[in-house]
Formats: sequence, structure tokens, C-alpha cells
Amino acid sequence: MSCNNKALLTGNKVVVILLFLLSLVHSSESLRPLFACDPANGLTRTLRFCRVNVPIHVRVQDLIGRLTLQEKIRLLVNNAAAVPRLGIGGYEWWSEALHGVSDVGPGSKFGGAFPGATSFPQVITTAASFNQSLWEEIGRVVSDEARAMYNGGVAGLTYWSPNVNILRDPRWGRGQETPGEDPVVAGKYAASYVRGLQGTAAGNRLKVAACCKHYTAYDLDNWNGFDRFHFNAKVTKQDLEDTYNVPFKSCVYEGKVASVMCSYNQVNGKPTCADEGLLKNTIRGQWRLNGYIVSDCDSVDVFFNQQHYTSTPEEAAAASIKAGLDLDCGPFLAIFTEGAVKKGLLTENDVNLALANTMTVQMRLGMFDGNLGPYANLGPRDVCTPAHKHLALEAAHQGIVLLKNSGRSLPLSPRRHRTVAVIGPNSDVTETMIGNYAGKACAYTTPLQGISRYARTLHQAGCAGVACAGNQGFGAAEAAAREADATVLVMGLDQSIEAETRDRTGLLLPGHQQDLVTRVAQASRGPVILVLMSGGPIDVSFAKNDPRVAAIIWAGYPGQAGGAAIANIIFGAANPGGKLPMTWYPQDYVAKVPMTIMAMRASGNYPGRTYRFYKGPVVFPFGFGLSYTTFTHTLAQNPLAQLSISPHNLNSVLFNSSSHSIKVSHANCDTFPKMPIHVEVANTGELDGTHTVFVYAEPPINGIKGLGMNKQLIAFEKVHVTAGAKRTVQVHVDACKHLGVVDEYGKRRIPMGEHKLHIGDIKHTILVQPQV
Repeated sequence: MSCNNKALLTGNKVVVILLFLLSLVHSSESLRPLFACDPANGLTRTLRFCRVNVPIHVRVQDLIGRLTLQEKIRLLVNNAAAVPRLGIGGYEWWSEALHGVSDVGPGSKFGGAFPGATSFPQVITTAASFNQSLWEEIGRVVSDEARAMYNGGVAGLTYWSPNVNILRDPRWGRGQETPGEDPVVAGKYAASYVRGLQGTAAGNRLKVAACCKHYTAYDLDNWNGFDRFHFNAKVTKQDLEDTYNVPFKSCVYEGKVASVMCSYNQVNGKPTCADEGLLKNTIRGQWRLNGYIVSDCDSVDVFFNQQHYTSTPEEAAAASIKAGLDLDCGPFLAIFTEGAVKKGLLTENDVNLALANTMTVQMRLGMFDGNLGPYANLGPRDVCTPAHKHLALEAAHQGIVLLKNSGRSLPLSPRRHRTVAVIGPNSDVTETMIGNYAGKACAYTTPLQGISRYARTLHQAGCAGVACAGNQGFGAAEAAAREADATVLVMGLDQSIEAETRDRTGLLLPGHQQDLVTRVAQASRGPVILVLMSGGPIDVSFAKNDPRVAAIIWAGYPGQAGGAAIANIIFGAANPGGKLPMTWYPQDYVAKVPMTIMAMRASGNYPGRTYRFYKGPVVFPFGFGLSYTTFTHTLAQNPLAQLSISPHNLNSVLFNSSSHSIKVSHANCDTFPKMPIHVEVANTGELDGTHTVFVYAEPPINGIKGLGMNKQLIAFEKVHVTAGAKRTVQVHVDACKHLGVVDEYGKRRIPMGEHKLHIGDIKHTILVQPQV
């Protein structure tokens, strides 16, 4: 071997050693004390529950069999106690990841090597993208960052997200956390985000454990003297089956979620966390949940101390566990479960069943495997990466909705609009953009900063905060608008107006915001663009009808990169393609509809709720959103126009003569032909753009009592089409799944008659009839 080769080899060894040392540094950043089954602890070698080659259910039973009753009870709460004699650490179950890892729950915290995490747009904004692959990808990124933080010892592996309640009432302060008003969209969002979070590992393993909340019919926090701790939601079987429970069923069936959270409220006189019909019989029985059921925080305490549902705390503990609750967020079960067992209200086996569900999830997460598993390599460098930040920006681009664009005022031109007045209480905000249940963002780009990348800016807040109590700043705002080539007003809401425990009383812009918009629009010498930040809808009819307001953009709460996304859309670097995931009602709607009425369907003077049942005027409808280009739809092939249901399609020939329908449970749905619908989408404009194809079904009018449905979204697809090109979207219509409706008894039926499919301006009729 030559001297040169020896030197080369020596140099290679040095490089290898350096790389090895660097890997150790990275590992030291990400290693945390093992939760259980540490190989360094000689005790664990004798414990069967630590053996990874043993089936999980056997390991769980072995562990439960080694615990005393007192040890078991201390594991029924979110801050589960350690069991040192078995080498098991304490664990905090409560972490949140609604749209990024959050420090709202005690299980996760920021600081040191983890100063922040990627903060994506609030859920209502991301839902407006109607992009299922985006929803799943966000979940995947969030779980990467969650695992990295877990490895670093600053987060858990159980995340009580997403919130999949229906945005039934536009005033609800937590509507921002949800995917909107449509149960199908909420269900698809739930399944997609959960798949992203939990991963698709073999062997039933979990990357992190998600939780769909708040089950069920929970959508009132604090309105007109009614609060969520005392509210009894009176819900019909029909509404429960075809609206409120739909996202949760999808979350369990399609998303395979590892947990469901029961809510504070009662449903028809029973606390949800003590309702065996809702928990044990439905979630675990009918839907076959493979996971655990957890209470919203202090819910068991709430139904004892505030709802007075039971006479003693021991009865409350017993009622919740026997109903199917496995874990209490709060100390109640740790305090009163032993007394319930001693009084014979509960057996130790009831406790064992609850623990089996929680421990199984921990086993599936790898917490008893004696190592950090396949995600051990994730650490600080995997949080707030350039790719993650770019995804947050792209999510904001896709979720922002263009509501008005008179005379194609947008996009602005950096050449013609060199000076832009940026005005409004939300024009230079940071935390407002990430909404609630957020963490510490990696970094922010405010609207002012984003617009400053394209033009010289003149900035005036106009109001001191969104409450906009006075008009002292109006003059300076008007002066800026007179000097500028264009004016961008960034108005709307924040958590002081809509939030958890804070429902709105009306739908108008707060304080003097409307006056500020009107006065600035009158003063501006260039086009005026109104940008709205909010979770819930706002009645901006005045701006919609004001010719001096050239454009309106709804940005929702657009996340850490929201300001950059808003600016990119205003100046045409991104083409808006978002669609509203909720109806924007006029202000007088809320005067007719108390938040406490849970009915979805119109009746008498009651106008109904959401696009599915409401028949009155709107400011902007569900699914509305403009683009800088134009799209047309055509049916690419002649779809099926008739479906005949023959006796061999039925378990028993049971036609209901009064409703002229068939129960879905009596139909052999697998034998029904799937009806393919091919929709050709043509981009007839000059810019590339994305478009959402919505397919609605309108059922026939027949004898099904209380149906009252306008139409129901059955499918949606996001498609990108370049200028002048065409793309074909294929949707398969399933008679049982898509043409079924729910009767007054909560049973799904397929009505006979003409079902109309609505696809844009196209209407296609499918005649469903019994074969004689």
C-alpha cells in the first residue's frame, strides 16, 4: 500500500469517526428516558409485557395482572402515575395538535432545542382547500414534529385532535377549529388528518395516537346564559344519524382513529360521558373503535358537580366507566373509583377493561418496546424544516377564498401599484393568524410584511384592535389611502371575539370596523381590497354591495405564513382556489335562530341550518369561491340514468309503501352497480388554477317524514388544470352510500324516484325504482 493510499484511508477513518460523533450528538438531542421496559433495567427481562414478540393483547393482560387496584386507578387519569416497581414511568396523556404541535395541553412544551413548531392554518381555513391529500400531508408533518419532540422529552404521543364537530351555528366560537358545516367534508377531513397523524405502519402500530372530539352534538360554548357545562342538546335520531355523528363514524371507520373524546354537554338528558348508548354501544359496539374513549377535561366532575346527574361522586365514577369511558382528563376517577368498587357500584374487571383500551394504544405506540422505535432518528432538525414551512405557506394559498373581484381588480400589478396602503387592526398581526389551540410558530410573516415584498407600503392600523371602539385613527388611514396606488384593508376577528368559551352574539364586523372600511374606500384613489381574518362567517353585505370595494378575500386564520400567502394572492403569484366550507348568513338570520335549537331542518318560522336545509338568503353560499381563471364542467360520458333494484339486491323484499323507500340495512349493497360519473373540467381562462368539483345529490320528494333536504354533498375532488387544458375527474356514485337518506327514526333509506345530481351548472337525473 502506498503512502498516499494510507493517508487516504486514515483520512476516511477520521471522516467516519467524525460522522459517528455527530450522530451521537444528534441522538443525545433526541433521546429521552424510556417510558418502560428499559433494557438497562434487569427487571424488565423477566416481564412478559416487555417482550415485543408476544401479541399485544397478551402483553396487556400480563401487565394488568401485575397491578394492584390502587395502581390501576392511578392510571385512569390523564396524568397517569408511574409504577416504579415494574419500571413504568408516569405519562401525561393530554397533548394537542389541531393544526401543529401545541402547548395548550400539559403534555407538550416549547423551549431549548424545540423553541417552536410549524403552525399551519386553522382547520376552517385548511378545510376550504377541499384537498384531502393536503389534509393528510399536514397530519404527516405534524406527527413528524410530534415524534421529534417526544424523542426530545418535551411532548407526548397521544394528541387530542382533530375537532370534527359540525359548524351548526355561525356564532360558535370554536367553529374555527372544525372543518365546517358539512358532515361529509368533516368526515373526510377527520379520516385524512388522522391517517396523516397516525401513519400507516404495519401490525396495527401507531406513529402518534389521534383523537376525534367532541362526541357528540357539541357546538355551543357560552351564549345568552347557556354554557357547555349545563347545556342539554335536544337532538332527534334523524339529526344525530345524518349530521352530528357522521364525522365521528368516518373518523373511526375510515380513519381508524385511536381515540374518541366525549363532550361536556348532555344529549337528550344524559351526559355524553355517561351514556352507554353513545359510548359502549355505538363507538365501541357498532363502529368497533380500536382504541380508548377519553373525557373532555373534567367532564365527569362537571356532570356530577354542575349537572347533578348522580347523587354521589362514586356513582358518577361508576356511571362513566360502565358507560365505556376509559380515561378521565382530570383527577375525578383517581379520587372516587376505589370508593365505587368498595361500594359495589363497579367491579375491578370494569377497571381492567378500561385499562386494556388505554394500554393497548400505548403498546401500539411502542412505549413498552424498550426503545424509541422506527422514529428514534427524529429530533430538533426535523421541526420547522424548510419543507414544513413551505407546506404551511401552500396550505394557506389553497385555503384562502376570493369572494369578490369586480372588474378583475385582482391581481394587483407590482408595476402599476407601486405604493399600497395597508390598513386595519389585523394588518400586522402574528398570533391572530394561527387561531386557537396553536403552539409557538416557527416564524411569522404578517400581511404588512408580505405586501412589503411587492410594493412600498403605507401602514395605518385605523383601529386599536379588532374591537375598534373608536375612530381616532380613521383620518390617518384615509390619508394613506389617498396617497396609495391601491389599498388593502385587513379586518375581521380574533380570539377576543370568537374562541373557546366565547360565542358571538352577531355576525357583523365588531365596533366601528364597517365605518373604517367605508370611509377608507371613499378616500382611496386606487382599488380597495378587503381581507377578512375570521373563523366564523361575517355579514359583509355592505362591502359586497359597495362598488368602491373592488375585492373581498377571506383568509380565515391562515397560519404562520398567512401574510405571505395573502400578498401572493393579491399580487397574482398564487391563484386562489379555496371554497367556503360554511354558509355566510345575513345578520338577521341569528335574530330568528337561538343557538340552543339543535334541529337542522326548517320548520314553521324556523329557517333550518346549513346549505343542506336552510332555504333563506345568504351573503355567500357554501362552496363559493372565485379564481383568476374560469372553469367549465361537462359530462365526459353518458352516465347511468336508471337503477332498478331487483329482489336479489335485497335481504328481504321490504319496500315501505308510505315512504316508497328501502331500508339500507335490507339491501345487499355490494350487489348494486357503482355508477361512474366522468366530469371534464376545462380551464377556459389564461392562468393555471385549481378547481374543486362538487357533486351533490338531491333526493326525490316522497313520503319519508321530515326529510326537508335541499341537497347533500356526496363527493368532491380538487383538480389542477393548466390554462387552456382539460382534466377528467371520476366519481363513483354508490346508491347505498350516496343516495340514501335518514328517516325520522334514524334509519337510512334509499328513496325510490328521481335523484338529481348537481355538478356545477349540470344536473343529471338517476331514476331509482324497484324492478317488478
